[in-house]
Amino acid sequence: MGSGDHQHVARAIGLRLTSAALFAGMSALIKLAEAEGATLAEIMFWRQFIATLLVLAIVGVGPGFGSLATQRLGAHILRCTLGLASMTLNFATVMLLQLAEATTLGFSMPIFATILGAFILHEPTGWRRWAAVFAGFVGVMIVTQPGSGHIPPLGVATGLGAALLSAIVSILLRTIGKTESGLTTVFWFSALSLVPLGAIYPFFAQAHDARGWGTLLAIGLLGGAAQIAMTRSLHLGQVSVVVPMDYTALLWATLLGALLFDRLPTPATWIGAPLIIASGLYIVWREHRRRAEETRLAMTPG
Repeated sequence: MGSGDHQHVARAIGLRLTSAALFAGMSALIKLAEAEGATLAEIMFWRQFIATLLVLAIVGVGPGFGSLATQRLGAHILRCTLGLASMTLNFATVMLLQLAEATTLGFSMPIFATILGAFILHEPTGWRRWAAVFAGFVGVMIVTQPGSGHIPPLGVATGLGAALLSAIVSILLRTIGKTESGLTTVFWFSALSLVPLGAIYPFFAQAHDARGWGTLLAIGLLGGAAQIAMTRSLHLGQVSVVVPMDYTALLWATLLGALLFDRLPTPATWIGAPLIIASGLYIVWREHRRRAEETRLAMTPG
């Protein structure tokens, strides 16, 4: 690996760490916005509206608006529909649960991606990855403790639903990413989502003080910047290198939960989260090994 490759990997890791921190900060701001009286519809509208403006500004001083042209509008509409549903469930989870618990449930996404890859894409999935999937679900059971009243059942349902939809989106993005740049993908997701969000926003719009408006604008800035950094990281580094950085979000969620809301993760979360994280890391590692083996066999002279 040359020095240029090392620089790309370092930048990819740095961008992914940045996106994890920004997403955690956005989640904390969502809880603050809710405490200040903002509704879910308002939060989502401003998240996407500000993100769209941010992408347009970056594109305007960079590759130019012509780079946003697409021949795959249908794929972007499908991605927007699924992504908006996932975002709705994710934001609802943040509003229902503690930051650390909401973040931990989000880590189940690789588990669902493995299941979907096996049954929809017919990807080879050996017993080791199935064992990792099982371990991950054990971790989810430990964190949520079904039937105990430990965590609101609705929050568990929205959290796992968001993770499932995110897994579906990740599979869809594999195909979109073959022809579309990261900024183009983020732009169309943000811009298209403003159509339904803009239609319902007037029914939920409220007056806010300066602090409330500032919080809503900050949610959009952090969310948009996090999404751009996350997408860009995948263009500079392999999935197996950058995705493990996402788990640092739990550290930020724990810190922000303690500082802003005086809440620490429960003992069950401390026990179950490592299982979920270990499951996700192993799944990513096995996927990397599988693709590396496929590439080696493809390059071996027959």
